[in-house]
Amino acid sequence: MTDEPNSKARGGFAFILVTVMLDMLAVGIIIPVLPKLILSLTGGEASDAAAISRASVAAGVLGVAWAFMQFIGSPILGGLSDRFGRRPIVLFSNFGLAVSYVLAALAPGLAWLLLARLISGVSAASQSTANAYIADVTPPEQRAQRFGMLGAAFGLGFILGPAMGGIVAHRFGADAPFWLAGAFSFANGLYGLFILPESLPKDRRVPFRLRQSNPLGALRFLTGRPDLAGLSAAYFLNFLAHVALPATFVLYTSYRYHWNDEQVGAALAAVGLASMCTQLLLVKPLVARLGESNAVRLGLGCGAMTFLLYGLAPTGWWFFAGLAFGALWGIYTPANQALLTARVSPEEQGRLQGALGAAASVGGLIGPLLFTQTFAFFVRKQPWHVPGASFFLASLLLVCALLVAWRALAREAARTHLAPAPGSAPVVGSDAPATTG
Repeated sequence: MTDEPNSKARGGFAFILVTVMLDMLAVGIIIPVLPKLILSLTGGEASDAAAISRASVAAGVLGVAWAFMQFIGSPILGGLSDRFGRRPIVLFSNFGLAVSYVLAALAPGLAWLLLARLISGVSAASQSTANAYIADVTPPEQRAQRFGMLGAAFGLGFILGPAMGGIVAHRFGADAPFWLAGAFSFANGLYGLFILPESLPKDRRVPFRLRQSNPLGALRFLTGRPDLAGLSAAYFLNFLAHVALPATFVLYTSYRYHWNDEQVGAALAAVGLASMCTQLLLVKPLVARLGESNAVRLGLGCGAMTFLLYGLAPTGWWFFAGLAFGALWGIYTPANQALLTARVSPEEQGRLQGALGAAASVGGLIGPLLFTQTFAFFVRKQPWHVPGASFFLASLLLVCALLVAWRALAREAARTHLAPAPGSAPVVGSDAPATTG
């Protein structure tokens, strides 16, 4: 890795930002309408607690199926990207997602929709591969900022996608956003096919080993290394908590605040806008001022406060009070990625991202059922009628993530302070000061 990315690397970084933005735009378009499509396929109205409960159960099952395919596919695709390069994996992801959206648009029932979500799950590898791409072309000291810019690209897609999906569904029907998402994913694939350069040189590629790239082998890669285990455990808890938002947001706001498709889309766009502003404007100065370790702590603490406020909000306007904390939660991921990617070699970046994808997929397996069933139980349970229960649970999980990360970083700081030889430097990307002889 050179000190400054060459022009091809800078161009590749710009291309991956656009690719990720278009991919998230396609994902965001279906967020406001997927739960309501499930509601229509299961029968019922959003104002009916029993119908909401049935749709919540179905949404949980579909979410688990999607996450299971990611759990199987993420580490395999991460290993394949270390062997064959990042570019073919990104292309596979985009064209696979396009097929899944078309199938969802045509779905006559839940079985067909399940097939679409299975294809979507195994295809949705663009985030982990994009992370590996950025690690390939970015020096360690610049990674927090670059990962923040990647988060901003996700945020931009998330701003435009839900708002667009809500408007399209309101005017043209529940299947229209899926056709639009499929078109964006297909266009994204064509864009990458003709323009996206490869980031991993052939001399840095490593053989593919299924033993290391299966989900259990990938998780052992994280848990077997003390410098990765604690931060990876916190990452898992953070992702698990994050699942509460896509799993229950639409049903929660429809039931509690009686929002329509356009209002749901606008609210999700506001969430994305707040996150994008953080990624573009705050990540670099905050990480520079606080250090990556303190930025991780700040992000997780703000995430816990975000979900607490979401669950307590008695009206839609109060719900937006959580956005300020939700925006600062966005500092966690780029800071954590900078810490983790600095702890592995260039040849292991794809394996690391695949392993993190597997860990996230475990959260995706648990989260949809955990949060939808929590929501369903407390919506219909009397006298314990607590619609915000799933958000309270997410807040508790983020508190646990904060404690786990805090302990891991404190232990590493102690080791760095006590153990280095004279004249040595700390692990690249850590917050510990270098020692001099």
